[in-house]
Amino acid sequence: MDTPITAAPAREQMVVGVRFMPVGKVYHFDATGYADLRKGDWVIVSTARGRQMGEIASFGLPRHGEADGPFKPIERLATNRDLAIRHYWSQKEIEAMVIAREKASTLSLPIKIVKAEYTFDGSRLSFQYSAEEEKPNLGSLLDDLQRSFKARVELRLIGPRDTAKIIGGGGACGLDTRCCSMFLTEFSPISIKMAKEQGISLNPTEITGMCGRLRCCLIYEYEQYVEARKQLPKRGKEVGTPHGPGKVVDLLPLKESALVLVGEVTHVVHRNDLQPLAELQALENKAASPCGLNPGCSCKHAKKRKGQQGASGHGHAGGEHDDAAH
Repeated sequence: MDTPITAAPAREQMVVGVRFMPVGKVYHFDATGYADLRKGDWVIVSTARGRQMGEIASFGLPRHGEADGPFKPIERLATNRDLAIRHYWSQKEIEAMVIAREKASTLSLPIKIVKAEYTFDGSRLSFQYSAEEEKPNLGSLLDDLQRSFKARVELRLIGPRDTAKIIGGGGACGLDTRCCSMFLTEFSPISIKMAKEQGISLNPTEITGMCGRLRCCLIYEYEQYVEARKQLPKRGKEVGTPHGPGKVVDLLPLKESALVLVGEVTHVVHRNDLQPLAELQALENKAASPCGLNPGCSCKHAKKRKGQQGASGHGHAGGEHDDAAH
């Protein structure tokens, strides 16, 4: 008797996050079949910029809003030889950056070479630069660089935030290391509204980072301020307090409190002790006005009720008349 052939159970997909820079964006790859992977392991993957070596930074699918596949597979684990080759080419990057800066200066180009980066095997060399002009003509520079290096050369324009991240240094707030260089892997959109919501001075020197853009830290507590303000009255609102009625002159969102002027004295009052006087007065007026359930009421509910009662009365009278006629 022949033994029935059954299909092998499909292996569950395992997704890992790979980082190519110490504090860089995490990209996701299919690591199915590599059950022994651990954080910190090095792997070889294929990207749009060629084969690269990256470090395992996380496990699991991307967060909501990020790419959800299909994911490119990991080619293989990095060997000790791969690591040695990567170290060799990384030592060549500063030398390459110096050469590129000299050539850009000779050509009087309005750019700044910020970083040179070899792929792990030295087959590609990428120069990241910032530019004063929107689209500078770099054809001559690219040709000169291609003749100077055996690797395939490419030029990549980066923004002010990425430039500050690569250069590093102290932050505008006084930190020894800028947030972007220390732990920020991606940049979030920042707006003036975030500074206004938190009551921060709009003085450019206080809200601008070393990159010349709005500081990344403006978003750190923004959501907490928005939620806290929803529970507090607006400035200028008349409120009742344990100290008497007064006017809100300022808010302390993270303390869930408001500064209330009562007479000539300003008090810090927690939101649980604040009473909206206008709303309370409106409720009192509504309670004092006639309603449809009381005699003499003239509101729309009372008129509707009287109309129903009238219709019911006419029907009853008509019935009596019919009985009498009969």
